[in-house]
Amino acid sequence: MLQGFKDFILRGNVVELAVAVVIGTAFNAIVTVLVDALITPLVGLFFNADSLADSLRVTVPTLLGGSSTFAFGAVLAAAINFLVVAAAVYFVIVLPMNTFNERRQAKLGVAEETPAPTQEQLLTEIRDLLAKQATN
Repeated sequence: MLQGFKDFILRGNVVELAVAVVIGTAFNAIVTVLVDALITPLVGLFFNADSLADSLRVTVPTLLGGSSTFAFGAVLAAAINFLVVAAAVYFVIVLPMNTFNERRQAKLGVAEETPAPTQEQLLTEIRDLLAKQATN
């Protein structure tokens, strides 16, 4: 029983996942500051997304005589915030890192990996080999 647990813990992907969670948590602080300090003020030049959370509310009566409020503006503000964060991460971090890696690989002379053959290509090769063996 303990051997199975030991094997599970020492498996590479579990350790890599734990490291990714820790790094992701630390990286969250960088993304938050980037968005709060640079991107949100830039978006604020065009419109105030914070006011969306307070607007676009629909209040409807409930069956028990109270009222229920649907905050469509808050959902829209969260969606806009998500898109801003995703765009910031992509354009400020992912795209430059990919460009850097491509240039580094080109400088080192590393050829791009050939894509793995599709299942159809493999089946076609197997069929052709079997046909060739049948004729021999």
